[in-house]
Amino acid sequence: MSDAILEKILQLAAPSTDAAEVYFVSSQDTPIEFENNRLKSLQTKAVQGIALRVIRNGRLGFASSTDLTRLDDLIDAAVQTAEIGSSADFDFASNFHSWDGSVHFSEPQQPHAAPSDPQELVEIGEHLIRRIHDYNSEILVDVGFHVVSRTVRIATSQDVYAERTSHTTSTSLSGNWVRGEDFLQAGSSDVARDRQPDYDQILNRVLQKFRWAEQSATISSGSFPVLFTPRAAAITLGWLFSSVLSGQSVVQKASPLAEKVGETLFDTRLTLFEDPNLGVNACSFDDEGTPTSRKAFIEHGTVMGFYWDRRWAARAGLASTGNGFRGGLSRPSPGTVNLCMAPGSTATAAMISGIKEGLIVDQVLGAGQSNQLAGEFSVNLDLGYKVENGEIVGRVKNTMVAGSIFEAFQHLVDLGDTPEWVGGRAYLPSLLFEQLGVASRQG
Repeated sequence: MSDAILEKILQLAAPSTDAAEVYFVSSQDTPIEFENNRLKSLQTKAVQGIALRVIRNGRLGFASSTDLTRLDDLIDAAVQTAEIGSSADFDFASNFHSWDGSVHFSEPQQPHAAPSDPQELVEIGEHLIRRIHDYNSEILVDVGFHVVSRTVRIATSQDVYAERTSHTTSTSLSGNWVRGEDFLQAGSSDVARDRQPDYDQILNRVLQKFRWAEQSATISSGSFPVLFTPRAAAITLGWLFSSVLSGQSVVQKASPLAEKVGETLFDTRLTLFEDPNLGVNACSFDDEGTPTSRKAFIEHGTVMGFYWDRRWAARAGLASTGNGFRGGLSRPSPGTVNLCMAPGSTATAAMISGIKEGLIVDQVLGAGQSNQLAGEFSVNLDLGYKVENGEIVGRVKNTMVAGSIFEAFQHLVDLGDTPEWVGGRAYLPSLLFEQLGVASRQG
């Protein structure tokens, strides 16, 4: 298995470098967007490029380009940056060969393949808009589709060649409902690999959110039971866990878990892990050509370890865990294929029915604010609901929820029994905490 361009770059770089790593990515994206009930854009974008890292005289050089006809210039740029580059305290991957067949992709399959005809997706978008308007014709509906084909190839001068290809379809549906000075936005999404997204599920989730928000409710400031939906949990808690479990955060002394391996800091029902065989991003190797593997970060409440790319692992005197990933043609940095949380055994509806007075967090504004070193989070609710005597009574506004992952998971009531994929990178259940800080501004 080989690639002519990657081999040529390695050959051209060999006389002036001690080692080289070539990363090639090619992607084609067909975005289809509806805005305010109308088709706004339909186009296809194709991008390909190469990122080159070299080691020369013990220093690291880097360059990238989308012009594959000027390979000599790419190599010269990488060699020149090595003159002032950082010390190369790690080696590039070696002795590894992989291709798509190496990963056992696990995702529930559906009998119909993802539609490749843009016109078919346009018709699906129009259907979703009609269904929202069957509920309320005043809602302004946005629909987005992205059909993406992506190929990654990586080769090093130490006998590495790996290749993977993926085909994904993502769909987002949201509605904006303006009632006087009240603005409500509710949305849902799904991303699928080698299958269609579940359009009915996306639609039903959005409609359910609007129904729950038909009435307004208030909650006073104080400590209350708080339930995070999978989406809210991924953005608020999943993001924070991903940050503090990164090897880079450990080396930079920015993780409160850095010296806590082997300690039980959380409820014993909490297990956080990565499984590179699951989800739309499933892959058998990372963007440095290192094999991926399933790993537990927190198991039954006990901190087990962190995830590392080659650079930060070397600085800690450790080996890469197969977690060096890139954004586009950038340098690799620590990242995960996914972040999964083991579910509980209680249905979300049953968890809600047990709340006497509390809050459901469904959508948050941005990623909120956090004090990573203390494991603290604070989020403003974009969409949240008041619960009274086990029933959702309406939407709350001008409300914030705050706490720390340590206190929250010491007061964990339950985990839902049905995890959901959020954005393809997080697989989490609903989470109910006994008490978190709630701040509400009335009026």
